This record gives sequence, C-alpha cells and structure tokens, in this order.
Amino acid sequence: MLTEELRNHLTGTILPFWANLADQEKGGFYGWVDKDLVVNRAAHKGCILNSRILWTFSTAARVLKDERWLEQARHALRFMEKFEDKERGGLYWSVSAAGEPLDKTKHTYCQAFAIYGLAAYMRAVGEKDALYGVARDRALRLFDVIEGPCSDEGGYGEAFEPDFSPVGNEKLSDNPKLMERGEVASRTMNTLLHVLEAYAELYRALPEEKVRLAGVRCLERFLNVMYSPDKRRLEVFFDRDYRSLLDMQSYGHDIEGSWLMWDAVEALIPANEQAPYRNMCLTLAEAVTERAFTDHGLENEVVEGEVEHTRIWWVQAETLLGIDNAYRLTGDEKWQAMMRTQWAAIQRMIVDPREGGEWYWSVEPDGTPTDKPIVEEWKCPYHNGRMCLRLIEKG
Repeated sequence: MLTEELRNHLTGTILPFWANLADQEKGGFYGWVDKDLVVNRAAHKGCILNSRILWTFSTAARVLKDERWLEQARHALRFMEKFEDKERGGLYWSVSAAGEPLDKTKHTYCQAFAIYGLAAYMRAVGEKDALYGVARDRALRLFDVIEGPCSDEGGYGEAFEPDFSPVGNEKLSDNPKLMERGEVASRTMNTLLHVLEAYAELYRALPEEKVRLAGVRCLERFLNVMYSPDKRRLEVFFDRDYRSLLDMQSYGHDIEGSWLMWDAVEALIPANEQAPYRNMCLTLAEAVTERAFTDHGLENEVVEGEVEHTRIWWVQAETLLGIDNAYRLTGDEKWQAMMRTQWAAIQRMIVDPREGGEWYWSVEPDGTPTDKPIVEEWKCPYHNGRMCLRLIEKG
C-alpha cells in the first residue's frame, strides 16, 4: 500500500512540480520559488540544484521505466556544461539565470553531486544513448578533480578558488555556534558523505576499481574517524586534523548516513567485511530514533545540549529511508510501525496542499509552515524524490 501511495505522490506531485520549472529559454531549471509559489525567472542557478534534478529525473526514468522523464534529465544534463571551467577543470558553485559564471567557488560537494547526477543518467540510458559518453566523460573528469586538486594528505579539502587554491568553507560550515566563534570547519562529515554517495553511484554505472577503492577509503574514514561509538553519532565539523569542533548531533545527517553508508557498503565492500559497517549504520538509526523521533516528525539537531525542533523537509524524507533500512537489516516490526507514523506526519505537515505546491522547506513542530522558499539552491527534488524512488524500487 505504501509503495503505491509513494508512486502516486511522486508522479502526481513531485515530478510534475519540478518538470514545470524547466527554463525552456535559457536552459536549466528556475532557481527560486518563494513561499507563495511565485517563480523568480531571473534567479541564479546552482550547481547542486541542477545536479540533484539530473539525478532525480534520471532515476525516475530508470526505476519507473517511464521515458517521459528522460527529457527533463537531458535538459539538466545539457545545462551542466554552464558550470564547467573548461580550462582548469571542475564546476563552479552557481551561474546566472542565463548561464554565465556567478559564484566561481569550486566546492568538493558540488563536484560530488554532479558525479551523482551524471552516473544516474548513465544508469538510466545505457551506452547506446547519444549523451551517454558526455555524461561518462564528465563524471570521470570530476572524479579526477576530487581525487586530485580537491584532495590532500589527510582526505578531501572543501572549498577552492577557480585555480584550486583553498578558500574558506563558510558554505558548508554555517552552524550558528561556529559562526559566533568565528570558526570555520576545514573538513565536514556532510561533504564526505556525499562524495561517498557519488562514488557508489558511479561504481554502479561504471564499475572501475579506482572508483571502488576511493569509495572504500571514504567508508573507512567514516568508520574510523567520523563515527563516535561512545556517543553513537557522527561528528559533524572538523579542523584539518579531524578534531571535532562542536558538540553536535545532526539527526538528519545521521539517519541519512545510516542508510546511505549501508547502500555504499553493499556496492563497494565484500560481504565478509561488512559487519563493522552494519553495526555502525544500525546503531546510528537506533540512536537517532531513540533521541529525536516523534509522531510529528524528526527533530532537526542538538547542539551543545540545545535541541533545534524545526521539521525540515529533507530530514523527514531521509527518516523514512533510514527506518526502512533498519527494518531490512533486522526484520524487527517496530521499524515498520515507525514508517507508517513518519509517512503520516509527512503527509500531514510537510506536503504542501496548495494547488501547484510540492513540499514545504520546513514547518514548526505544530505544523505551521515557515517563510522559507519552496525552491532555492538547496531545496530540491532529490531527498523526497529519492525517498519515493528507493522505496518503490525496493518494493
């Protein structure tokens, strides 16, 4: 029953909403829709948003076996070149509405999401597609960028100038507590999580050993460095030497990481070496749900003992996936009951009931929508679309 509900919601609400934002004149997709559902056609266009749209429509075509979504994927793929620095490699953070470079920061996070979208396109169309080679070659170039100029002796850097000289990582180090202290994280759990995600997807599309080994290194860093067994959480912000900068648990990232890491383990790690990762992923799901799960959605995060209660769209979507993964790992029926509770909360609080709406960015604990926009460079179809697609695919 849930699978059919999700299919109907995906094809009747999420995918049409985003397809209607295709900019047929200038390319790509409109980058801003305000809280009143007014589209700003002059808004800048972010690499992250375009990459996530590419992933969503590509995966929708593959999982739903419905080629009508491929044209939207191709539309996103064609616009990807607007972000590309053809001389020095890598992708810029954003471009103008017309596709001119705007924010020329090259962030590892952006390169990873582009790989994720490109690999999904490859998986959807196969080698006979006219744009398959374009997607493959660009994905491999970006893999080399991450493993080359975005890397250092300790792992991955975060933000770079166009020539790949490091710059401050304010974009991914924006926690208010850190900002009050004037601290900026040199490494983040969030960036590494999405590099791992990209490599697992790329390996499924193009099973080259160098990709698998790079993904394995990411998993090992999570298990041995970023995961705190005593606290049953992932640390979030780090200095260059991986010292944690903040007493914090991001409930959303931990529940997302609990299934994303296991998904990567299944793709990259031999079965006889998976046990430590299974324990980490299941522990994360258990800890998050013990500490933050309610009948009206998952709490956002806790920082230095203070809980932030806003219900955020992506956190609620990832909660369903983390709970489903825990059920598949254990067979414990308690997880299925939690899934029903969570899906009901999403429908009641997060899904925008207005004509032409999609999901609110966030709501207060009582369900009152905040003033956040419905679309901006972070608000995308990837979390809620992926939740539907993965649960449909898993059956």
